[in-house]
Amino acid sequence: MAVETLAHDWEFDRFDDGSQKIHTEVQLKNYSKFLEEYTSQLRGIEEALDDSIGDVWDFTLDPIALKLLPYEQSSLLELIKTDNKVNNDKNRGFEQSHHSLCCSAETKFYNGLLYYGEGVSDTSVVEGESQIQMGRFISFLQELSCFVSRCYEVVVNIVHQLAALYNMYEHLGELLVVLLTLDEIMENHGTLKDHWKMYKRLLKSVHHNPGKFSIPEEKLKPFEKLLLKLEGQLLDGMILQACVEQRFDEPGEGVAVAKNSAFAEEFAFNIRTIFTNIESKIGEPSEIDQRDKYAGVCGLFVLHFHIFRSVDKKFYKSLLDICKKVPAVTLTSNIIWFPDTFLIAKVPAAAKLMDKKSVQGIRGQRDTFLQQRAQTLTKDVQSYYVFVTSWMMKMESILSKEQKSDKLAEDLNSRCNVFVQGILYAYSISTIIKTTMNMYMSMQRPMTKTSVKALCRLVELLKAVEHTFHRRSMVVADSVSHITQQLQSQALNSIGVAKKRVISDKKYSEQRLDVLSSLVLAENALSGPSTKERRLVVSLALCVGTQLKTFKDEELLPLQLVLKKLDLISELSERVKLQCDCSFLYWHRAVFPIYLDDVYDNAVDAARIHYMFSALRDSVPSMLHAKHMESCDQLLESYDKEIMNVFNEHLLDKLCKEIEKDLRLSVHTHLKLDDRNPFKVGMKDLAHFFSLKPIRFFNRFIHIKAYVTHYLDKTFYNLTTVALHDWATYSEMRNLATQRYGLTMTEAYLPSQTLEQGLDVLEIMRNIHVFVSRYLYNLNNQIFIEKASNNKHLNTINIRHIANSIRTHGTGIMNTTVNFTYQFLRKKFYIFSQFMYDEHIKSRLIKDIRFFRETKDQSDQKYPFERAEKFNRGIRKLGITPDGQSYLDQFRQLISQIGNAMGYVRMIRSGGLHCCSSAIRFVPDLEDIVNFEELVKEEGLSEETQRAASILDSVLGDLTSNSAEGTEYFKMLVAVFAPEFRSAKNMHLRNFYMIVPPLVIVCISRLSGVAYILKLLDQYLEFDSLHWFQAVRDKYKKEMSAVVKEQNVQSASQDEKLLQTMNLTQKRLDIYLQEFELLHFSLSSARIFFRADKTAAEEIQEKKDKGEVSTFCPPDQAAKAGGPSDGSTPADAASK
Repeated sequence: MAVETLAHDWEFDRFDDGSQKIHTEVQLKNYSKFLEEYTSQLRGIEEALDDSIGDVWDFTLDPIALKLLPYEQSSLLELIKTDNKVNNDKNRGFEQSHHSLCCSAETKFYNGLLYYGEGVSDTSVVEGESQIQMGRFISFLQELSCFVSRCYEVVVNIVHQLAALYNMYEHLGELLVVLLTLDEIMENHGTLKDHWKMYKRLLKSVHHNPGKFSIPEEKLKPFEKLLLKLEGQLLDGMILQACVEQRFDEPGEGVAVAKNSAFAEEFAFNIRTIFTNIESKIGEPSEIDQRDKYAGVCGLFVLHFHIFRSVDKKFYKSLLDICKKVPAVTLTSNIIWFPDTFLIAKVPAAAKLMDKKSVQGIRGQRDTFLQQRAQTLTKDVQSYYVFVTSWMMKMESILSKEQKSDKLAEDLNSRCNVFVQGILYAYSISTIIKTTMNMYMSMQRPMTKTSVKALCRLVELLKAVEHTFHRRSMVVADSVSHITQQLQSQALNSIGVAKKRVISDKKYSEQRLDVLSSLVLAENALSGPSTKERRLVVSLALCVGTQLKTFKDEELLPLQLVLKKLDLISELSERVKLQCDCSFLYWHRAVFPIYLDDVYDNAVDAARIHYMFSALRDSVPSMLHAKHMESCDQLLESYDKEIMNVFNEHLLDKLCKEIEKDLRLSVHTHLKLDDRNPFKVGMKDLAHFFSLKPIRFFNRFIHIKAYVTHYLDKTFYNLTTVALHDWATYSEMRNLATQRYGLTMTEAYLPSQTLEQGLDVLEIMRNIHVFVSRYLYNLNNQIFIEKASNNKHLNTINIRHIANSIRTHGTGIMNTTVNFTYQFLRKKFYIFSQFMYDEHIKSRLIKDIRFFRETKDQSDQKYPFERAEKFNRGIRKLGITPDGQSYLDQFRQLISQIGNAMGYVRMIRSGGLHCCSSAIRFVPDLEDIVNFEELVKEEGLSEETQRAASILDSVLGDLTSNSAEGTEYFKMLVAVFAPEFRSAKNMHLRNFYMIVPPLVIVCISRLSGVAYILKLLDQYLEFDSLHWFQAVRDKYKKEMSAVVKEQNVQSASQDEKLLQTMNLTQKRLDIYLQEFELLHFSLSSARIFFRADKTAAEEIQEKKDKGEVSTFCPPDQAAKAGGPSDGSTPADAASK
């Protein structure tokens, strides 16, 4: 029952009211939207993590490549099979296609000959190396000889078939061009000829003494004959001549060629027909391969002349007239061919009939062509730049938009036209570059830098076309198959119309039957994939099928255009690769330095350098056919090294030096070394080079940013090690490089003088009297700075230097240093006491003390500033030293040295704490340190281990106590001298507080010395009672207010000079006031170190409350100015 109930409910749910469909559509839309967003996110991630680290897609790094060339699985016999046996025989005659011969020549033999002798420097050639190279090359020449012989046979065979069947002259022309090219290569290869002569001389030496070379004499003669054959066949420039002078008549086989007048007329007619087709298009924007066919026509003309010994003077003149438009044709790489020279040399009978002036005029056209090309080259570059960029935008837009089913034919047609236009642009640009460069080199004419730069720009455009096709290869591959089907359909429609016309004619004949069977054969061939074999069959079939006016004129031209497009689209990738091939640049690599200089000068579009390196890589596949070296890798390595040396010299090194120079000048702008105003000297933004992605060349990536960064890191590091005092400058330059150019610099990790100890503690201790007089102490930063130096830098001593010395000598040196300081202070205090005891000083101070006590109620408890000045003037009257110092100045220096000594003691304590904290930082918990000796005993280890653990415990204990509380050296030095200073026999020192104001006026350097002495004399309260700094403040403020009032009065008179004087006076008073304020703050800071907040009586009471007992010597043991007379020191007392 349950099942039945469920089934019943399900039937009810199946009721469709349309809501479920609507809901499904909404969900599908949401899902498709989600997929689109997710796809875009994945694409963004893919682009962010892209492994393609070059701006240009590198062909050699493709993990998967698309081959668009269709592959034919049917045999040629199956393709040409028809019901007409005669037609089968006709087409079967071309089964032996010339295609394999042309490919072998272009890939193997041309390159093998061209690269002979390359990769070896002329200066580094070892004696005998040339002969060795030629020895390796003999086998290659043997292969070439066999190849040429095979070409001769094929030419004879084709001529025989043409004499019987009247077919396919263009392919014969292409084969003749191969032989012509081999002749031109041999003619222009001086190195090969020189090495051949050396090799023959070597062979003669071997022939005279074969035993010396371990060569059997019977083998020498055949080898010599072989060499003679090779020289006569290949090296004498007679390859083509020997071919056309062959005997083509074979009476035994019933083949008559030379006396076949019908064949002669047909031969001449076909040559003229081919020439007529190419004459109108050569030099036009739609030109695609007409120049190559023109060379073939010239070869056919020469062959016709040598077979039939007749010359069509008018046609000969027409061939020469082409030279006015095309003075030269590039056959391969750097081999350029001049048609006029060829025709005059190979057809001398016709040349005699020509006017000499017209011949010279044709030759003079070459220079005219080069001059015009030099003038128009820049404009051509600009035009092609616009054409190619607009074409690239069309490619991107057409291939990016979705195809609509209702406009599929229109879309495919537009894609086809864009693809063909790209090939046409590539051919035009490639022709300009090759013709111009090769003509300049062949005619040995100098080329201007402007022309070189323009040609290099064209090379970039050429590679841009290639990379555009490759970048969109996925979409192009998809489009090619559809476009070929569409073109085949159009061709079938045209052929179908012609076939119906033939069938409708009731007058049957054998000739009409041949035409019909040819049309059927063409239809069958077009009904399959657009392979090279099928297209060859179609062209052969239409040679017969177009006879008897089966096609109208308005039908034949569109059909030929469709078939031409079909050829281009079917071989699209191969055509693009062929037209954009820049292997010829190997022979013109002298332009590379000029190009790099141009890139450096115009850094804004530096990214174009990727295209040039891509062009330079094109010569690598052809180098693999080099046969004269042990391995082609040697040639590749030589090429790689040459290009990289030029790249380093003309770009990388210049860039490194310019960046370094810019950083130096920017850091040293305060020196005003050079005028860097960009409006005057211009500005070059080299940062564009650092946004370039790595450039791939051979098996390396050239990362400009990393190269410059490494150079700067290396330079800064080396120069910092030479002059450590410049570490801050190079650190600033490093930061500026990161900020300005985005370079990620490496930290040098050099000491930057932090590990350099400066003056050692022992050296300072032994010469403390020199140290305190030559150095100044910064109270706040705890650093000593040298007053003056003969060098360009000043020595400094800070806590890190002291800590390093303590780490070197041990913490025991701290007490020794303080003891030396104590001895130094004893001597200085003796001089101090003598000065204070002097009658002139003592009387003046007593007089000032009495004056202050009597007038303090009237002066608001402040010691007058004028009184201090009067004291200074009185002391100065007592006499001055030769260097202009008064007694008070010398006393000031004495107190400054005492202050420096106290600063040194303070730094010793801070350095000790720093050293101890650095050493103790590895202890995990200072409050809970394990006793290692007990642990070792528990484990029952050896006595040596126990002693080591005991020493470790004592070291840790010392470090812990030293790091927790340092010895209060200030308190010790106060305690050891204070009793003697405060004793009754040194009452003359009680007047010291009154001399402080005069000292401050003459600018005392180290107020720590004043603070120390005031503490020793317990005179802080007495000094504070003077309210000296308040009196100074009031004095300067009073003077400043007076100046302000005077300014207000004089402002009405508008006396500018007087107002300027008053402004300067006000500024001077303000500076003085600030200086005295800083002195006040410094003295207040120094007093903190000596517990100036408590009097001597309060400190004694505090000690009694704590129950402390003094460990210092009694006052009566102090000698003269203080200190224990038994030779003990405060540090010794502390250690006891």
